[in-house]
Amino acid sequence: MLKTHLLSLRLVVGLVVLFGIAQGLNPKCEVNEQGGGSALKVFHVYSPCSPFRPPKPVSWEENVLKMQAEDQARLQFLSSLVAVPVGGAKKSIVPIASGKQLNAQSPSYIIRVKVGTPAQTLFMAMDTSNDVAWLPCKGCVGCSSTTVFDSNKSTTFKSVPCGAAQCGQVNNAVCNGKACGFNMTYGSSSIAANLSQDTVRLSIDPVPGYTFGCIQKSTGSSVPPQGLLGLGRGPLSFLSQTQNLYKSTFSYCLPSFRSLNFSGSLRLGPSSQPLRIKYTPLLKNPRRPSLYFVNLKAIRVGRKIVDIPPSALAFNPVTGAGTIIDSGTQFTRLVAPAYTAVRDAFRKRVGNATVTSLGGFDTCYNVPIVPPTITLMFSGMNVTLPPENIMIHSAATSIQCLAMAAAPDNVNSVLNVIANMQQQNHRVLFDVPNSRLGVARELCT
Repeated sequence: MLKTHLLSLRLVVGLVVLFGIAQGLNPKCEVNEQGGGSALKVFHVYSPCSPFRPPKPVSWEENVLKMQAEDQARLQFLSSLVAVPVGGAKKSIVPIASGKQLNAQSPSYIIRVKVGTPAQTLFMAMDTSNDVAWLPCKGCVGCSSTTVFDSNKSTTFKSVPCGAAQCGQVNNAVCNGKACGFNMTYGSSSIAANLSQDTVRLSIDPVPGYTFGCIQKSTGSSVPPQGLLGLGRGPLSFLSQTQNLYKSTFSYCLPSFRSLNFSGSLRLGPSSQPLRIKYTPLLKNPRRPSLYFVNLKAIRVGRKIVDIPPSALAFNPVTGAGTIIDSGTQFTRLVAPAYTAVRDAFRKRVGNATVTSLGGFDTCYNVPIVPPTITLMFSGMNVTLPPENIMIHSAATSIQCLAMAAAPDNVNSVLNVIANMQQQNHRVLFDVPNSRLGVARELCT
């Protein structure tokens, strides 16, 4: 399972660049802990709070083209996921920020995490479609990050022995002496890592003996610089390893990519979750057990329900078809029949403005428009997206595009993916014990 899910590290994509971001800003990046829990913030990789922001600005058009390619790789990963056989409530509020990628492997949203004793501050990506945690470790040959975990400085660090149950949950496990290690390849890269354990703190809540991959060697250009925190449903995920602490319940509010600091939040545990929120059932797919499937029944553009073939939205655990909520994909992707119907309805509502394209976005405008709302109609709840959740704008030019696209032609994907731009400034609640997902509007930018 570790091999399969670590594949997503090169595919976890960054959020859209901070268009028109002012230079020289110095927002307060430190986090104040809150009593009775913890405040874990989330930020954009490109923000001044991030050590991973690119040294030189990139044009809006270049970033749009790059993001489209990265989302395509992300979708291919999501489509390829298959199951690998494996043998008291508390709250924690963790600040979140959105992140701009340095390369195709960087995360969309990152949190600051403390690892080891004494604690070392590191950054980890939030990924709801991944299970395993991963960190670049000191001495790693070929790792690109300057922020690494030094296990020699932690008094609580230990290696996972070959006979441990966790060692049986990774593919290509090898014994390095008595310690469990693993080798993996993906893309142009190969990795050698040790399966390790240490205390992890999401702000003030300690999680002793947390199992993660400690990367020792990397070759190729595909290895991401940041760590990753898997929020999926597999045995090595954060939910599984903290089940007694947080009862497999969490929510997040993702800030806009324009946010310069930790303004979003990750809430862990049933406490402090919103009382007024609408729910839709979570569906189980044994072929892709870590993904969060929901029943998307219809889509409305403006006040009119779009005519979409039922098969384009239907959940099918045999084929893996259906709709998932994903924090790692940037822009919502719909299977071709669904997207075409939504796009055509959107263009019709906009009117006679000339339509242009940019990269994978085929509905762009060079003149001001009044976009209609788009409502995602799930079983038990509707989520109406305002213009800021459906239109991507350039601050340097007059271009604006509908921030949705069809699944790529060369990806045999049957998944509809509700992506992070469409989730921004909403509280999304994952209640695994009660098999439900909630969404409520919340301004967190």
